[in-house]
Amino acid sequence: MAKTVIVVIDGFGVGAMPDAGALRPGDLSADTCGHVLDHCRTAFGRPLRLPLLGALGLGLVHPHQDLARRTHLPVAAGKAALGYPGADTFAGHQTMMGADFSRVTVARLADHLDEVSDALTAAGHRVEPLDGKPLLVVDGAVLVHDNLEADPGINWNASGRLDALPFDGPGGILAIARTVRAVAPVARVIAVGGHADGPLSDFVRPGDGGTVGLDTPATGFYRNGGLQVQHLGAPLDHTRQLPELAARAGIPVTLVGKAADILVCEAATRHPAVATADVLSHTLDAVRAEGDALVIANVQETDLAGHQQDTERYGHLLEQVDAGLAGLVALLADPGDRLIVTGDHGNDPMIGHAHHTREYVPVLIHRPGADGVELLPDAHSLADVGATAALSLGLDPEGLAGGTPLHTGRRAA
Repeated sequence: MAKTVIVVIDGFGVGAMPDAGALRPGDLSADTCGHVLDHCRTAFGRPLRLPLLGALGLGLVHPHQDLARRTHLPVAAGKAALGYPGADTFAGHQTMMGADFSRVTVARLADHLDEVSDALTAAGHRVEPLDGKPLLVVDGAVLVHDNLEADPGINWNASGRLDALPFDGPGGILAIARTVRAVAPVARVIAVGGHADGPLSDFVRPGDGGTVGLDTPATGFYRNGGLQVQHLGAPLDHTRQLPELAARAGIPVTLVGKAADILVCEAATRHPAVATADVLSHTLDAVRAEGDALVIANVQETDLAGHQQDTERYGHLLEQVDAGLAGLVALLADPGDRLIVTGDHGNDPMIGHAHHTREYVPVLIHRPGADGVELLPDAHSLADVGATAALSLGLDPEGLAGGTPLHTGRRAA
């Protein structure tokens, strides 16, 4: 009876990829992990307490004075390039699960206003522009706009205040987002509902690349409680992704946190959650269940802290995640068990903007019963992480749409 658990620390990068400056030259200095460690050492008067991440080999991947360079755990540690353009949670997770996102459609809403407006009008909605800007106001309450938190043109959002209309149900934010999704060429349309500090029109601003959208962190959505989000992705062949591959083999699949929103698997048990404590609790419960299992969990609050440029909150969340990982390691003792800790992109809270950053991400694999510590060669794509997980479950990685299992490189000194 073996379990494979993938924990994605959302927005946790370990240094800029060589092409990180193609859009924003300043991002060549991005280093989410290092900058959070450095800032928190000064702010807290002590190093961050990350004993488990250190034991999983983070200090081998990202040498830093506050991370252990040696570990007693049997681990394999390395880093992965993203394997898709830009830096995006949806594309990151789909790539990790085996989809080919090496080419995604990039489009500003401004270039598709008529098409989107016609679709919404045909669905019975009232649609009007906002003060001549290239975004749409639907039913006087929901803004359809470019997403300003990922690279320009990758995602569009449908955002609304929950005190004005419901998230779900007829005429709700999600229904509007689904109508947009039906005609959108971009990889992801995101339905977002929350409690804002004022009218959403007060928080509209221009973004990079000619985009215009809602400054979601500035609205208060992320800090005021009650946030509801659903990610509507472009059509994909989900039958060739890891969750479906595992489910067809009779392995129970559990999706936790944002992974429950953005990954498709009809047979999966889902536990959507934003609070890190809830994500960790659901993950631990899934691991405690008897039998084989594939558990995929996303810790979203680190990404939200990056968007808010709140480095100290990011540090506290990493300590919370570290404690949860310690509980997982204690439960995963079978020689066939695997814990894989990784990221989907960077989100450096000290880079000077609220966007994701294009960084390598760690790949830390706990292997009970293995011998020693291995250093992994750099992975070319997050798809290699999914292929590695497939192999650990006894599945044929050739069944995935992409990815090559990571083989150990050399023994750590």
